Amino acid sequence: MHDRPVPPAGSRREAREAALLMIYEADVRAESPIEVLARVELEPEPYTRLVVEGVADRMQEIDAEISRRLVDWTLDRLPGMDRALLRMSTFEMIGCPDVPTGAILNEAVELAGEYSTADSGRFVNGVLASLSKEARA
Repeated sequence: MHDRPVPPAGSRREAREAALLMIYEADVRAESPIEVLARVELEPEPYTRLVVEGVADRMQEIDAEISRRLVDWTLDRLPGMDRALLRMSTFEMIGCPDVPTGAILNEAVELAGEYSTADSGRFVNGVLASLSKEARA
């Protein structure tokens, strides 16, 4: 769980998108998401900071949760944007219990459609739906 309050839902869409792009950049550059966050010129939204720091702090746990749900795939074989999306959304599932599961799933699918491949939305939804059954039971 996180130890900071989650900001109102109205700003979460933009905050998630910013967090996603930072997590993706960190992956592409083989850096910590914290290093990318430190380079941001303007102070990010509180929820962006929460998610990026949460992913960085719990990366091993998050990657293990994702990997357990991949059939005939490994995390490193996934498209980078899918990996970043799954990391961000998995953190939200396990680290932000006050964020509705439906909101996490819907936004992950929307962002997959916007930033990744044609099949990514369905794939990301499948992995996260499996995770939500256990993490949000």
